[in-house]
Amino acid sequence: MNLGLCGSHRTGKTTLAEAISQRMGIPFVKTGTSEVFRQHGLDPSNPLDFEKRLWIQHKILNAAERVWQSEEKPFVTDRTPLDMAAYTLADIRGSTEVNFAELEGYLSRCFDVTNKIFKLLVLVQPGIPLVYEEGKAALNESYLEHLNFLILGLCNDARIKSIFLYIDRHTTDIENRVRTILEAIEKVKADIKTN
Repeated sequence: MNLGLCGSHRTGKTTLAEAISQRMGIPFVKTGTSEVFRQHGLDPSNPLDFEKRLWIQHKILNAAERVWQSEEKPFVTDRTPLDMAAYTLADIRGSTEVNFAELEGYLSRCFDVTNKIFKLLVLVQPGIPLVYEEGKAALNESYLEHLNFLILGLCNDARIKSIFLYIDRHTTDIENRVRTILEAIEKVKADIKTN
């Protein structure tokens, strides 16, 4: 069963994915968002108009899907198409010019890839102390909350067929986070056997 950890940046998803990988003996599959930006001559920290944002988001989703599909065994990853959808939606403001049909097409593709690749989605919510690191995304707590609620909404969308759970924001200890996920996996396996 493929496990997708989703949530805003700086919430401990990578550390948690590494711990789950070690505990379960499954691969931790990384995707290269920054690499995709660089391949197309863009800097992820620079602002983009929405048309360019949607264009690069398609490239990022395609690259990630290729990586995930190349895996022959169950894996864990620290980014899902729903994260990509949330970051795209977060760029829209009241005055942003958006081709809604193109946006809807992208969001539908994010839902389709999520359903095809991931059996279990786990939202890792903000809660751990924020620590500045060179080259990492901005430490804007309000933006992290904004993304968290976007992803929470996307995970609960009727188009999502994956099983979804969230880690309570007060669960910040890595061992408690790992235990929460391992218990959820066992429950999912038991439910699959009984159905």
